[in-house]
Amino acid sequence: MKLYDGQTNASYTVRGMNLPEQTARRLEALGLVNGTTFALVNKKKSALVVNIRGARFALGKKIAENIEVAQA
Repeated sequence: MKLYDGQTNASYTVRGMNLPEQTARRLEALGLVNGTTFALVNKKKSALVVNIRGARFALGKKIAENIEVAQA
């Protein structure tokens, strides 16, 4: 399933990303790599807030629609 389709207060594991290389590298630097488990904290129409390894950050809708996840 796509990250944008996830529910708040649930944990997910990254399965893959279909993003431009520069964007994918930035997310990897923040800790969002294949196999990473994280929590979806908040979801709005245009953005999501995720908690990865103790850090929270926002992802835009277009990015979240291109990250494949599985429920942890």
